[in-house]
Amino acid sequence: MNNPKNPARRDFVAAAAAGAGAIAVMGNEASAAESAAPPVPAAFRAGETPKPLPFDPAKVQGLSEKLLRSHWENNYGGSVKALAAVKKRLAQAQADKDMQPYVYNDLKREALIRTGSVVLHELYFENLGGDGKAGARERDRLATSFGSFDAWESEFRRIGAGLGGGSGWVMLGLNEHTRQLENYWMADHATAPASTRPILVMDMYEHSYQMDYGAAAAKYIDAFFQNIQWEKVAQRLEA
Repeated sequence: MNNPKNPARRDFVAAAAAGAGAIAVMGNEASAAESAAPPVPAAFRAGETPKPLPFDPAKVQGLSEKLLRSHWENNYGGSVKALAAVKKRLAQAQADKDMQPYVYNDLKREALIRTGSVVLHELYFENLGGDGKAGARERDRLATSFGSFDAWESEFRRIGAGLGGGSGWVMLGLNEHTRQLENYWMADHATAPASTRPILVMDMYEHSYQMDYGAAAAKYIDAFFQNIQWEKVAQRLEA
């Protein structure tokens, strides 16, 4: 059996060597094809890793660590993954000339909604984790636009209360077209006002408070104000 002159063994060794060579060639061809494939354009790329929470969720007053981690992982993290998947499908669809426009637009609609969710959640978490105390400069800036700081806060809270039990966002934004600082009502992730830079955002979807407060949205709004990171708000105003 081990005789090197055995014809059967020689044939087996030769066949094995040929097979290994063929696999190597195929592997090289696949690698070459992958390296030759054009890169995915930036418009069809999205990260798949959520940004970490910028604060310690165990130290936030009035919002439990369980709630904040669930919100970050399931709602925000879920949108990050969904956006990456939709963008990948859109990239593939560029070569599918037979795809009906209305089918393609379903993908674009989903990308719009998921993009809004990712961006707004990241802004939301960034403006949480503070002590809730606005600086003199921020108070003056808001007073200039709303008559007083308290008037700004009262309207912001009022919009949030109107969204309680449903869905949406409240956003303090600087409209770069009108040059006005306003509070905006937003029904969902895709209804942001045109040409507006977000300054402060509050999530009013039930997932942001139901675990801690049930239907008591007003208590959540109180907790939100206690934890606003005003340093981040100041940075956005300066930008």
